[in-house]
Amino acid sequence: MRRPPLTLELLAIPAAVSGVRRALRDYGADVQLCASELVTNVIRHLGEGLPVTVRVSCDDGRTRLEVTDPDPGALPVLREAVTVDDESGRGLALLDALALRRGVTRGPGSKTVWCELAARQSGGERGGHPGGPGGWQFDGSVRSHTPPR
Repeated sequence: MRRPPLTLELLAIPAAVSGVRRALRDYGADVQLCASELVTNVIRHLGEGLPVTVRVSCDDGRTRLEVTDPDPGALPVLREAVTVDDESGRGLALLDALALRRGVTRGPGSKTVWCELAARQSGGERGGHPGGPGGWQFDGSVRSHTPPR
């Protein structure tokens, strides 16, 4: 099912995270989870109250999620070792497991963390994806990654 692109403008505060999940309900649980994790990362690592833009679009069997914040210098870092006792640090590992591709694009005065997920099937099922561990990679000012197959 084709969905129109969606853009959400918000302030990065904890209450906004549940609003993002509600707004993305029709895109599926994986998109909701990834968006929630990325907005939470802005709050946790950059601070509350920053302007954030969340964009979702669907094309060619993929759903692309983008979260833009005003700090081009603070880049996401996938933590390699998270223990069962750690209370945080799993967000990017979840995104890594769900996304077909992911990356970061930096611009003057902002960065966009993005991921592409298999679009939901009409019956509400998620399409297959290769998943798997991997790291963020740089290509100039663009940082992207395709998990190994």
